[in-house]
Amino acid sequence: MLAGGEITVIGDCGYSPDLSDAIVDRAMFHSDNAYSLGDARVTGQRARTHKASNTAFRGFGGPQGMMIIERAMDDIARHLGEDPLTIRKRNLYRQGRDVTHYGQRVEQLGLLHDLVAQLEASSDYWGRRREIAAFNAQSPIVKKGLALTPVKFGISFTVQHLNQAGALLLVYTDGSVMINHGGTEMGQGLHTKVCQVVARELGLDLERVRISATRTDKVPNTSPTAASSGADLNGQAARDAACKLRERLFDFAAAHFDREAGGLDRESMRLEDGHLVAGIGEAERRIPWGELVQAAYMGRVSLSEKGFYATPLIHYDRATGRGRPFYYYAHGAAVAEVEVDTLSGEYRVSRADILHDVGDSLNPAIDIGQIEGGFIQGMGWLTSEELVWNDAGRLVSDGPATYKIPAFGDLPETFNVALLQGHPNSQASIYRSKAVGEPPFMLAISVWSALRDALASLADYRLSPALDTPATPERVLMAAEALRQAHDAPTTRPDHAPA
Repeated sequence: MLAGGEITVIGDCGYSPDLSDAIVDRAMFHSDNAYSLGDARVTGQRARTHKASNTAFRGFGGPQGMMIIERAMDDIARHLGEDPLTIRKRNLYRQGRDVTHYGQRVEQLGLLHDLVAQLEASSDYWGRRREIAAFNAQSPIVKKGLALTPVKFGISFTVQHLNQAGALLLVYTDGSVMINHGGTEMGQGLHTKVCQVVARELGLDLERVRISATRTDKVPNTSPTAASSGADLNGQAARDAACKLRERLFDFAAAHFDREAGGLDRESMRLEDGHLVAGIGEAERRIPWGELVQAAYMGRVSLSEKGFYATPLIHYDRATGRGRPFYYYAHGAAVAEVEVDTLSGEYRVSRADILHDVGDSLNPAIDIGQIEGGFIQGMGWLTSEELVWNDAGRLVSDGPATYKIPAFGDLPETFNVALLQGHPNSQASIYRSKAVGEPPFMLAISVWSALRDALASLADYRLSPALDTPATPERVLMAAEALRQAHDAPTTRPDHAPA
């Protein structure tokens, strides 16, 4: 079990800082990933270099921070002669070891333990580990590797004032609803989720709710659609607007309908299936949504509303390095299996199994798509997307001939993705869901760890390969050759493979 550590994060900012301050901050925040570091000191530095300036990418520094501790977990396991998963499970946050190095208490402690245990079983991790050890023992050239890595990713902007959002809701006399919010739709399904929120609060079919293009003349002072916060912030702002408008319509309906009978029962009112419903049983009264809206318009009731949301509880003191920068954590875990030709450095990802925590999902289809896409994007970042700079600081891998993103042929041959069930968000997020934009990106660290696992078999799992990222075939080959040479030297490390 980890007793402590000292970690230094150095960010290559390029010629100007851009967002490097916040990126290095998040790398420092996530240098623990899912593990209690004990007595740790984490230091961040920003380096000005002769390269073009760098800016943020999916994960915003979190992936780089997590790689530090995941590499350490692998190296510790090989030094002790244990399976890396055993070391990882032993060091997960738990009761009594539940405070991060920046002072935030980790909630839902049982969630990640449950998630890892479920994935461990569903992926048949230990059975495959035995099969791979047997395969590697009789295969001197082609080696297989296996790794299970978890993810604990903090959700919120670490700059506090950005954790706010607004929305404008308009209802027209034909019963249609238009919503405008401050988030940007870039293919991640944000507009669909916000429409779902409004439709749910107003009891309407999704087809009756539309979103107009994001415009600051409708919703001003928008925060970036980043930090995996799009649905959390804008969904809550849209919900606030819908709830306020709904209550106004309830007040109107209670006084307007059935006045001769004393009006409708305000306390029992609800919107469902395109109707205002009041009363229970035989006394139930159902008024179509369109009729309600028309009556409200004729009664000179406003059919527009603004909404606003500010994330609660978060705070952070940069001077002391202590606080609660994140509203909650999203979790996940992935098992990756690879096959490596150690004479050429070529490899393939033969299988990936993912179990991811999205709380009570707003839209499982969208969330699974985000998980699949995030994993493949992260895999590209860690394996093929190589940035090559010349001595003058110019990027020379600046086109498709030299910068390789994953293609269809790079997908795992078997790709299993599932959502964790039975663990709603402990915080009052939008319908107890969790963000899904960035966390899946870091699940791909399992591919890098699996490559290192395959190479470690060249030295009977007694040595750890020096495999930098991106783990291109060239780097894999160099790591394999270095490991073979090192294996010829005497060693006092435990002489057995992980069981």
